[in-house]
Amino acid sequence: MPFSKLGLSPVILKNVVKQGYESIYPIQEQAIPALLKKQDVLGIAKTGSGKTASYVLPLLQNLEGSKPAKNRHVKALVLVPTRELAVQVSEVVDLFSEGLTSAVKSMAVYGGVSINPQMIKLQGVQLLIATPGRLIELVESKAISLSEVETLVLDEADKMLNLGFQEEVNKIIGLCPKKRQNVLFSATLSEDIDHITQLVLKNPVVIKIDSDADDIDKIVQTGYFISEEKKGPLLRYLINKENMQQVLVFTSSTFKADSVTEKLNKNGIEARAIHSKKSQGARLEALNRFKAGKTRVLVTTDLLARGIDIQYLPFVINYELPRSPKDYIHRIGRTGRAEASGEAISFVTPEDQHHFKVIQKKMKKWVTMVEGDGLV
Repeated sequence: MPFSKLGLSPVILKNVVKQGYESIYPIQEQAIPALLKKQDVLGIAKTGSGKTASYVLPLLQNLEGSKPAKNRHVKALVLVPTRELAVQVSEVVDLFSEGLTSAVKSMAVYGGVSINPQMIKLQGVQLLIATPGRLIELVESKAISLSEVETLVLDEADKMLNLGFQEEVNKIIGLCPKKRQNVLFSATLSEDIDHITQLVLKNPVVIKIDSDADDIDKIVQTGYFISEEKKGPLLRYLINKENMQQVLVFTSSTFKADSVTEKLNKNGIEARAIHSKKSQGARLEALNRFKAGKTRVLVTTDLLARGIDIQYLPFVINYELPRSPKDYIHRIGRTGRAEASGEAISFVTPEDQHHFKVIQKKMKKWVTMVEGDGLV
């Protein structure tokens, strides 16, 4: 089904075409008509399935045709777990807002930066994208009110709860009007998600996109048996041998991310690190440079395992394995997206071998293994 059949306005359809959206994702096909009708929606779909556009497009259309709210009273609220995702959603909103007959002012707010400039810029904002902690700070400072929220979106709800935001999310829900449209997107259904679903949603349209198996099949996976001390040389060898120009490397700690980045740069491979101990400005700059192809290697922790969309990323390397099989799938899922192929490489030390077998068993896919020590 083309976008033109979903009930979107001519202006928004023009922006869709302008941004090069050709094929419609399953979640968009089901969610957009329901959201335009102001129905509640529960979407179970992984990051990269097209869900951001599936709620942003109807949000903009519904806001464009509605009466403006009082100043500092937002009409649509999108809650996200991380600063990076807040910025990403805000960028999508900006792309599709161009040329609207009545402008929809939007803004992203998050912690890690000064609150005062955000408080000033909230004047006249209708669509707010926010992380839970910073939003509560702004409400308590009387910089914003949620008493006129007409649509509440919880994006990456499972990650939000995993990061310990349940109390904040419950508080925010309590600050919104009882009568409103609710949208909840999650990669998984867990007991915590079920609790929030029952608390928030009323007779929702349920959309479940089972795409993990197909997506994993698009990713070429290779594992390298390697000793701990030879991981660095193997990483540099593979980057140079395969002429990798854009590669995302995962480590398990901020210390290791910085260490790997430093050694890559010392050996003439441009790299940057991005993790929770970096300032917001440094994180955004590193991510934007990487997306633009100006940085060859981005080294990170599980901070970027979910909620960040880097189109056509060709390579992901697990320098260190994640703790859970689910996190492994989220990590390698940064590649092989938008129907493109991708390659995922994992370094497996003797101590990691049993754990990697568990990951493969849970994934229901066996990975081709190569002896790495002889290569470097």
